[in-house]
Amino acid sequence: MKIPQPRNATALIPEEAARVAAEIGLPVLVRPSYVLGGRAMVIAYDVNTVQDYVAQAALMGPARPVLIDQFLEEATEVDVDALADGTDVIIGGIMEHIEEAGVHSGDSSCVLPPVSLTPAVLDTIREYTRRLALALKVVGLMNVQYAIQRDTVYVLEVNPRASRTVPYVSKATGVPLAKVAARLMAGKKLASMHLPVVKNNGVAEIAVREFYSVKSPVFPFNKFRGVDTILGPEMRSTGEVMGISTSYGQAFAKAQLAAGQRLPRQGTVFLSVNDRDKKHLAALGKELSSLGFRLLATRGTAAALEAVGIQAQAVFKVNEGRPNIVDLVKTGKIDLIINTPLGRESFYDEKSIRRAAIRYNIPCITTLAAANAAARGIHALHEQGIEVAALQDLHKGQAAASGAPASGD
Repeated sequence: MKIPQPRNATALIPEEAARVAAEIGLPVLVRPSYVLGGRAMVIAYDVNTVQDYVAQAALMGPARPVLIDQFLEEATEVDVDALADGTDVIIGGIMEHIEEAGVHSGDSSCVLPPVSLTPAVLDTIREYTRRLALALKVVGLMNVQYAIQRDTVYVLEVNPRASRTVPYVSKATGVPLAKVAARLMAGKKLASMHLPVVKNNGVAEIAVREFYSVKSPVFPFNKFRGVDTILGPEMRSTGEVMGISTSYGQAFAKAQLAAGQRLPRQGTVFLSVNDRDKKHLAALGKELSSLGFRLLATRGTAAALEAVGIQAQAVFKVNEGRPNIVDLVKTGKIDLIINTPLGRESFYDEKSIRRAAIRYNIPCITTLAAANAAARGIHALHEQGIEVAALQDLHKGQAAASGAPASGD
């Protein structure tokens, strides 16, 4: 269908895996066949890691191919839920992930409608989704995951089934997607259901309401003392929550509050980011400073902030002396932690920071994209506070006006 996808291959033995990984180009995403939730997935930055992974997989049981995919760095991931009846396709929702590609979709916060995708990229996503649904002869629900890297839309996977995002999209749009899909599977047609749709570039899509809906994952880290909270391709969340607001920032803040992370409105922020993230740090540092936060950082991150004119006080890492950052967390001197990993195995120092955050109930953010969203959330809390509305009130009148199945139908 000439739809771009990341370069990929399969391998059964370590030598074959090393060869195809070199051909695809590092880093690569390596995973076993037939798993859900990203179980045992890893991002490999060198050939030795790939070989070791395949060797370990061979010891686990009957030989099954290991999947090796090109890992798209600095890409934005997108989830799409769609309805199809074999003839027509309606897009239920296009969700932009807040974390970059590489964090499992179940562990990533996402927002509907998208906040940073261009109209051209959105039109491409709509057209690819329509073509895939018709080619696969889907009747009912379908979920597609895309990655956008430098304005190219890559398809990562297509699932001809309902996804974990269906309840979230249904609440955000006011249209019960599972109920509609069940009727399609029983023989009804989309044309007869009078759903509230708009046409974008010739593709039907359920109309997005006048507010933002942010889905955030809930993690069980506080139940498992000592576990590292770093996010990756293996899913670790055990639930999801949702925040709705007329502003993206407030919707994110409300979702975080529901997930058990209360974003501070003032105080001290500690930052420690990897080298790749340092070049994107200026906007975040300026936003946090303008909100009145005092900034503490490890030496490298403090130097990166000072280089763009943002004042930050350097503090010791755990292995550099006392008092160090973990001491400050334990004594209640830190209100928010932003700590992005190094891609490979994170150092002991970083793990100890994140573990202390869990133990002392300090919000800890491990991706720069989520940190920027949190800054927008704090800004919205300063300006708007928290507003609450019942979901029924937000969608009042939509089902009656459109003829769509009502929630009691």
